[in-house]
Amino acid sequence: QVQLVESGGGLVQPGGSLRLSCAASGLIFSNYAMRWYRQSPGKERELVAAVGSPGGSTNYADSYADSVKGRFTISRDNRKNTVYLQMNSLKPGDTAVYYCNAHWGLIGRSYWGQGTQVTVSP
Repeated sequence: QVQLVESGGGLVQPGGSLRLSCAASGLIFSNYAMRWYRQSPGKERELVAAVGSPGGSTNYADSYADSVKGRFTISRDNRKNTVYLQMNSLKPGDTAVYYCNAHWGLIGRSYWGQGTQVTVSP
């Protein structure tokens, strides 16, 4: 059974930092591209950051939404089956539920975590 478990969300003041983690189990982690999405009330889920799969068909460098470039950094530790999202210089507009996604396009499989709330407020 595949599980993606996010952690690290919380309440932070504008300008602060948070690091989200997503621990994966039940899959061959290195075959999956890993992505972070976010969704705020009344808005569609949007792709925030992505990193390719070293062992799969999507071995691309990390990429980011324009709104977070220069502030967020995605990374993965294939020994720990974990992907991270380091978020710096947070703004109120970053407030959302953040979701981890594992995607293997070659076989059409995609898995989601349960989400973690990030709230940026004075």
